[in-house]
Amino acid sequence: MIINSTIKATMRQLQLSSEKRPFNYFIPLVILAAVGIGWLTAQLGFVMPGLMLTILLVAPFLFSVFREPKVGLIAFIVYCFMFNLLAREIGQGLPYLYVIEGLLVLTWLAVIFHTTKEYDWANLKNEICILGIGWIFINIVELFNPAGSNILGWMLDFRYPLLWLLAVPLCLILFNKNRDLNTFLIMIICFSLLATLNGVKQVKFGLSQAEQVWLATSGYVTHLIFGELRAFSFYTDASQFGASQAHLFVVSLVLALGPFKIWKRVLCALAALAFLYGESISGTRGALFTIFIGLGVVIFINKNFKVTLIALTLLITGFCFLKFTSIGQSNFEIRRMRSALRQHDASFNARLNNQEKIQKYLEAHPLGGGVGAIGFTGRNYNRGTYLASIPPDSYWVKIWAEYGTPGFVLWISLMMYIIGKSCGIVWRTQDKGLKFKLTALTAGFTGIIISSYSNEIMNMMPSSMIIYISWAFVFQGPKLDEELKQLKEAHA
Repeated sequence: MIINSTIKATMRQLQLSSEKRPFNYFIPLVILAAVGIGWLTAQLGFVMPGLMLTILLVAPFLFSVFREPKVGLIAFIVYCFMFNLLAREIGQGLPYLYVIEGLLVLTWLAVIFHTTKEYDWANLKNEICILGIGWIFINIVELFNPAGSNILGWMLDFRYPLLWLLAVPLCLILFNKNRDLNTFLIMIICFSLLATLNGVKQVKFGLSQAEQVWLATSGYVTHLIFGELRAFSFYTDASQFGASQAHLFVVSLVLALGPFKIWKRVLCALAALAFLYGESISGTRGALFTIFIGLGVVIFINKNFKVTLIALTLLITGFCFLKFTSIGQSNFEIRRMRSALRQHDASFNARLNNQEKIQKYLEAHPLGGGVGAIGFTGRNYNRGTYLASIPPDSYWVKIWAEYGTPGFVLWISLMMYIIGKSCGIVWRTQDKGLKFKLTALTAGFTGIIISSYSNEIMNMMPSSMIIYISWAFVFQGPKLDEELKQLKEAHA
């Protein structure tokens, strides 16, 4: 008995010492790691801790994406809102813009190599994908444009049709349920509200240090009008901020009029008011047409007399208030919006003069100057050329200058077909709730496409991302409608 108790006590002591041994090794390892990181930081600066932090963040994210690819698509949506904030607050040296394509490619890899889920690849047999492939082909052909635009400029502008081909089919595979549509709407409204709050902060409480640096170095030219600041929030500039706020105003207003629970409608109505204020403090006149055109689309495709009457009343009242009255003229935001409806506005006349210069160029170059020949890419990659010296001031004009009249006719035909087809899908949608959601998306992206005549909006983030994902959801409208129909029949 004494021997047995001695053996048991010895075994227990050995077990306890073996349990403590890893802990005893752990402390020296942590100390060595800390010393090593400290030494590398002294040698390399703050690159080392930054790299370590990146690894700690990226590794779990990669695991999450490959486990559930939808995480990558959600991260893409969030990043499209926030990357300008990162670039402005952290620094301009990192390639923040190209993370957008990186997230989409990563998500595609996760979908292709996923082992536990079967995706319905038949969803890709959708005409919105076919149209995207056609536009990609046109852009590749533009490499052989006789005008000889720099290939680096082509590569930078090629990103936008490439996003069409990367984002839209990915949504058809991953975002193809009604709950996904709800998730998307909630996300774009919430992140746009954050942008509104940041814009209000800029106007009422001042700019952050990074925002002040940006304004002092480049933004002051267009963002300080007679001493008044045009809010730009965490977007590229005030024009993009104002257009996006106008876009979400249309979306939220339509949802506020839909057949949803009262608290949801109230929240959407409050969001719409916030976005309208956000659009006004941006001082972006072109965004006003996003609202007018969006409401016009609502009137055209909605069979609900009440909604049509409300939209028509808002449209006429807003236009008459700005066009035929001088009420609130002392207010900078109202005065700025009212100037958009003037026939002899100096800015509008300057745009017409630039278009005349481009027209003269196209008389000798009917196929245009090539992708990347004008605007930002023209100034940076085609210096010294005729088109590089002319600001396009408009995405429509940019397409016209780069692709020539034949290319512009093809592009505008694509856009009009997408808008027309979307209106037809919404018109035939039976479920009332889904109909309002698709109406909101269609009215919103139509307003952005048409108002891109006044500013280069639709190829900027987050508007571009919202447009592409909106196309994916609207073109899935019949499938989503059928899903809701079967769900109702199952519960009947």
